[in-house]
Amino acid sequence: MISTNSFNNSRSTISGIPVHELAEQFGTPLYVYDLSVIEKRIDELSKFDVVRYAQKACGNLAILDRMRKRGVVVDAVSAGEIHRALLAGYSGDPSKAEIVYTADLFDRASLELAVEHALVVNCGSPDMISQLGELRPGAEITLRINPGFGHGHSQKTNTGGEQSKHGIWHTQIDDCLLRADQTGVTVTGLHMHIGSGTDLEHLSEVCDAMEKAAMTVGRTIHTISAGGGLPVPYRDDETYVDLDQYFDLWDAVRNRLSERFGHHISLEIEPGRFLAAESGYLIAEVRSVKRMGENLFALVDAGFNDLARPVMYGSYHPISVSAKSGDASERESVPVVVGGPLCESGDIFTQREGGYVDSRLLPAPRVGDYIVLENAGAYGFVMASNYNSKQRAAEVLIENGSAKLIRQRESFEDLTRGEMIPE
Repeated sequence: MISTNSFNNSRSTISGIPVHELAEQFGTPLYVYDLSVIEKRIDELSKFDVVRYAQKACGNLAILDRMRKRGVVVDAVSAGEIHRALLAGYSGDPSKAEIVYTADLFDRASLELAVEHALVVNCGSPDMISQLGELRPGAEITLRINPGFGHGHSQKTNTGGEQSKHGIWHTQIDDCLLRADQTGVTVTGLHMHIGSGTDLEHLSEVCDAMEKAAMTVGRTIHTISAGGGLPVPYRDDETYVDLDQYFDLWDAVRNRLSERFGHHISLEIEPGRFLAAESGYLIAEVRSVKRMGENLFALVDAGFNDLARPVMYGSYHPISVSAKSGDASERESVPVVVGGPLCESGDIFTQREGGYVDSRLLPAPRVGDYIVLENAGAYGFVMASNYNSKQRAAEVLIENGSAKLIRQRESFEDLTRGEMIPE
C-alpha cells in the first residue's frame, strides 16, 4: 500500500505534549523523538526475517535500547558504533549476529574490536578480507557489492556506481573469493545498497544484480541483505514505497536462491532513515524577525551545527510554527526564510541544493515563538557539531505520553574538555 503524508505549517503539540512545555522544560534547541512512530515503522517491516537498523541515522543509546527490545538488530560503521551497540545491550556473540560491522575499510580501532568480539564483517573493499583473514583465519564475512549503478536524491547520497566509494565492484567477486580462500574465510552473505530513495524500478535491477552475485559466490551464501534507502515523505506530494511489492521482489530472489542452493536463505533489510526520520523534531526558538529587502527572515537559536542536511544536500524538511501564545494557525501566512545563529551565510534551513535561498509559507512568526523542523530524526543530531563553539542540543524521547531526557545538553565545560594549553 502506498500512502502520502500531510504536513501543516503550524503545530501546537508533539505526540500530545505541547511544544512550549517541551521547550520550557528542556530548553532549545531541542531534539524530540516520538517512540510510537519508530515502533510503527518496525512493525511495517515484519515480513523480513531480520530488521537491521543502520544506527548512523540516529544512534542515541535509548533509541538503540528500545529497538533492541523490539527485536531489531544493528549495523555498525565505526569502532564507536560497535561500542554504542554493546552499551545498548547488543550481544557480540557472532552466532547471534546482532552487530554487523559494515564499512569500506578497517581503521585500526575497528579492526581490533571486530577481532576481539568476533563480529560478522560486511566487507566493502577486497583489502578488508585480507586484513581480517590475517588476524581471524576461518572468519565468516558478507560482501557489500556495488552493482555498477546507484540511486539517490543527491549525488552525495548515491552509494552505487563508479563515482561511489562504497562496496566491492561487481566484477571483482572472484578476486574476493580467492582472498578469502587464502585464510579460510567464508563468504556467507551478500549486501547491496545503492543509495537513498530507492524506487521499485531501480529495486528490480538491484534484485537481479544480487541474484547474479549470489550465483557467483555459490552455496556458502546463507543471508542476503536488501540494504536500506527506503524513502519517507518530506513533502506533501511524496509517497512511501509499496512495502508489499518491495518485499515480494526480494522474497522472490531469496526463494530462487534457496531452491538453487538447497538451504534456507535469510532475508535482511537495513533501514536507517525509514525507522528514525519521521519520529524526530528539532525545536528552535525564534530570536529575531527582520526584513532584508523583499525577504522576511526568522532567525532561530538552532543552526546547521544542529541540523546539517539542508546545508549539505539542500534537503527539504517540513517546517511549522508553534506560537508562544495563542494559535499560530489563526495568523496570516507569509513567505519566511528560516535561518540560524551561525556566522555563515549558508546557515539557512530553507535552501535548495547549491545554496539557493528559498522561503516557506508560514504563519507570521514572532520573537518567542518556536519553529519546529520536522522529519529530523535521521541524520540530525548524529551530524551535529560544535561549530562556532555551540553546545550540542539535548535529546528527549516521548514514550507512553511521557517526555524523558535521553541526552543532556552540552555544557561550556564539555566544549573544551580534552583541550590544553601547553607550557
